Amino acid sequence: MPSIYRPGLFENRVAIVTGGGSGIGLAIARTLGELGAKIAIASRKQERLDAAKTELDKSCSSVLTQTCDIREIEQVAHLVDVVTHQLGPVDVLVNNAGGQFPTAAETLAPKGWDAVIRNNLSGTFYMTQAVATKSMIPRKKGRIVNVIANIARGFPGMVHTGAARAGVENMTKTLAVEWAQYDIQINAVAPGIIRSSGVDQYPPELVEMSRKRTPSKRLGTVDEVAQLVCFLASDAADFITGETWYVDGGAHLWGDTWLIPDRDAPP
Repeated sequence: MPSIYRPGLFENRVAIVTGGGSGIGLAIARTLGELGAKIAIASRKQERLDAAKTELDKSCSSVLTQTCDIREIEQVAHLVDVVTHQLGPVDVLVNNAGGQFPTAAETLAPKGWDAVIRNNLSGTFYMTQAVATKSMIPRKKGRIVNVIANIARGFPGMVHTGAARAGVENMTKTLAVEWAQYDIQINAVAPGIIRSSGVDQYPPELVEMSRKRTPSKRLGTVDEVAQLVCFLASDAADFITGETWYVDGGAHLWGDTWLIPDRDAPP
């Protein structure tokens, strides 16, 4: 996908991308790196990081990888310390790590609920707080982009991640106000159905139904998400904060993907 950004846009800037080993996160890391940023990607799986680094090294000049489970505060602190020591203070944080699975609310087990809330909501806050207090607040400058999901009209079929992502969206607004005094801009990006490794766990018929019900009648691409994230991480977004940006082909405006059973229908 052609880039609209000038070469060297993020030169001498340090960016952390969580969940940067694959899918949307990898595309974001690659785009930031190609524009000059020193990149640190984090994932729970070392083999995923190794594969991602091999790819990123082809076009990015500085790539650091570090395993990290963002649900664990000690691992988050270690990640930020490693990045700061090896690359320098963090200028850009992209909270992309997350995970969920399709489920009806009435059959969702407590373990599944807790796992998604801890990862998508708590982990995002742990990363945000650590980077802000260690790098951005002391330097009075920073960009944070939270990758959430299409939650504009609830998230039927994924109540766990809907609740978590809504929490991150509110956190985005709250911190945008609290940290404006430090010149930290924080925004959220809400992708629709994106053609990436992240949709492989979903039934093909669900993905196809989502495509048909998207006004644009197609799936999005990881590069389309990455381009928007780069804009929000750049100086061009200096006066934009606390907003949620949808990149979903209009799906949040029209086109439900969860079919409501008709309980009064004859057997």
